[in-house]
Amino acid sequence: MSEPLNPTPETPGPAAEAAGPAPETAPPATDEADAAARRAASFERQRRLRQEPRFPGGPAADPAGSHHERRIRSFQPRRSRVTTGQEDALQRLWPTWGLDIDGRSVLDLPALFDGLPVVLEIGFGMGEATAQMAADDPGTGILAVDVHTPGQGNLLGLAERAGVSNVRVANGDAIILLREMLEPAALDGLRVYFPDPWPKKRHHKRRLIQPEFLDLVAQRLKPGAVVHCATDWEPYAEQMLDVLTAHPLFENTQADGGYAPRPAFRPLTRFEGQGLDKGHVVHDVLFTRR
Repeated sequence: MSEPLNPTPETPGPAAEAAGPAPETAPPATDEADAAARRAASFERQRRLRQEPRFPGGPAADPAGSHHERRIRSFQPRRSRVTTGQEDALQRLWPTWGLDIDGRSVLDLPALFDGLPVVLEIGFGMGEATAQMAADDPGTGILAVDVHTPGQGNLLGLAERAGVSNVRVANGDAIILLREMLEPAALDGLRVYFPDPWPKKRHHKRRLIQPEFLDLVAQRLKPGAVVHCATDWEPYAEQMLDVLTAHPLFENTQADGGYAPRPAFRPLTRFEGQGLDKGHVVHDVLFTRR
């Protein structure tokens, strides 16, 4: 009998019978394990780098570490080049005028500011306006919070050149500062100038000025303390006005319940001037703690 011309799995030809069954292919377990190990090692290296300070003796890379719960952040850390002058200011002045928000201790503001009333400023950019306000009002202490290292160094340098001593620069998350590191009724005011507007609708939950944030702020402000917000993003200005108006512990300084004129003590910053040149409208919102 002749062999089939086209062998099938059911009727293998002579060559297949001679060779025997094909060996099974083993999964590349070793390669997959090596790749997983490399990924884990890379992740660990990046984690250590994030925790290591860029400037020994200066602001910590992650001051609160992992001992506080993670949450939706209202800020986006920015990485940019630190100039020689900013680096010098960080290394020389941080031990005296800087502090990390680690959430591990309560600040003694009277000792920190020699008994001055203290205003908290959240987000100071490059610090020009903060330094000017400190120089114009030496009787008020400014606790200025940001996570931008070049801005921290720049503010320290500006304060030194202006000869002011009523500024302290805090590095880290302002929520942790408010919640863990300040006594009740410790503050005489709050300033939030041009915070990130998070313009996309799905990101609105990241905006800082929210009812829950105001609940926390109200606990840390003295009666009569002023909350002052400013933004050139009109939808965010509307949200600021709405949530502050709705909160029972805050009262609008404007009789008509609207926006306030820009107070003389808030400097016109370079950033704000650029926005005005582009046709942006800046809104100031001023409320007092009842």
